[in-house]
Amino acid sequence: GPHGSRNYRLYVPANRSARMPLVIMLHGCTQNPEDFAAGTKMNALAEEFGCIIAYPGQQSGANAQKCWNWFRAEDQATGSGEPAIIAGLTRDILRDHPVDPARVYIAGLSAGGAAALIMGCAYPDIFRAIGVHSGLAVGAAQDVPSAFAAMRNGARGHVLTTSLPTIVFHGSADATVKSDNGRAIIDQIIRPFSGVTQGAERVSEAGQRGAKRTIYKSGTARTVAELWEVDGAGHAWSGGSAEGSYTDPTGPDASRQMLRFFLAQVED
Repeated sequence: GPHGSRNYRLYVPANRSARMPLVIMLHGCTQNPEDFAAGTKMNALAEEFGCIIAYPGQQSGANAQKCWNWFRAEDQATGSGEPAIIAGLTRDILRDHPVDPARVYIAGLSAGGAAALIMGCAYPDIFRAIGVHSGLAVGAAQDVPSAFAAMRNGARGHVLTTSLPTIVFHGSADATVKSDNGRAIIDQIIRPFSGVTQGAERVSEAGQRGAKRTIYKSGTARTVAELWEVDGAGHAWSGGSAEGSYTDPTGPDASRQMLRFFLAQVED
């Protein structure tokens, strides 16, 4: 399109059906689609759940560290910059593959998580739900200095008038993107919904990190957000594979929980 293009890796499961869910996965800084696929183990889950997974790759020419540019104003808006590019490739996949247009989701890690949140909020006509791991709120920064400040201190971001159901994972000991950012995302997401109530529980399995899971329901009893705060975890994909970068194999399985959350979304 007029905004440019990005290459992407596409995983189509062997047990394909006529109308499959689609998950767009946005990698973190210094990562690439192959690395992110390995680290999240999302392709194995695609086989289990019958989903198509797409992994767009950032270009080093667009960002030297291959970060999605979540902190630039021109990359935070509908029909502009990287959001327009990612929306375009998503529409291409919808056109060319047997995807159910009512079950299209987007998720990401770090800069990719911040970009996924921007995408879901900018294109609620395309996406049904959002997954953010170790990310930041929409509008948390406008340039590089404010990006580093937000990562270090937390930032509230814009007030949204509409939002999509969102599941957030964040390590409690994240030294790259402070965990306050995960709570800021939740505040941003639940605000447009009325009568939101919350309940928290401890999640723990032998031999892995525990987590605090908070579920947010709207007045219609629909789950609109989940926050998983992983005990002592750093800046890494919880429950991921050591074959990929920025993973913590000892945490709860973020990939599985995100897919569960996505596929549970049904019309009110």
